[in-house]
Amino acid sequence: MIDTNIKGLLYVSRAIIPLLIEQKKGLIINIGSIAGHEVYPGGNVYCATKYAVNALTKSMNIDLNGTGVKACSIDPGMVETEFSLVRFKGNTDKANAVYKNVTPLTPQDIAEITLFIATRPQNVNIQSLIVTPTCQASTMIIDRKQPI
Repeated sequence: MIDTNIKGLLYVSRAIIPLLIEQKKGLIINIGSIAGHEVYPGGNVYCATKYAVNALTKSMNIDLNGTGVKACSIDPGMVETEFSLVRFKGNTDKANAVYKNVTPLTPQDIAEITLFIATRPQNVNIQSLIVTPTCQASTMIIDRKQPI
């Protein structure tokens, strides 16, 4: 998680930011998580890496101020992806239970949000966007009574 969520972000950013500064415009979109804003039991390393994404995005906006380059962190809540299968080491029953009786976000939802952010005028910077399904109030509070 540290290699992917922190080091990967840093290595790619270090390679691309000088090019963006040179052209005096650009947008960096980092994918964070609501876990970068609040922690939950058993999520210590994951939450720490997503807090790092949040901090790095904020720092980028400070360091890149005046260069024409912007940074944004999209911080989703529950999105139905293979993440749960990986998290539970291939246990499909546990992975499927995460989405039982809820209507989570989809990868398409995040793609549409990403496109929206990427198509804002140069003078607009959405620095951070937290998005959750309507059933999710926080990392731990999820209404499982009736999916939409």
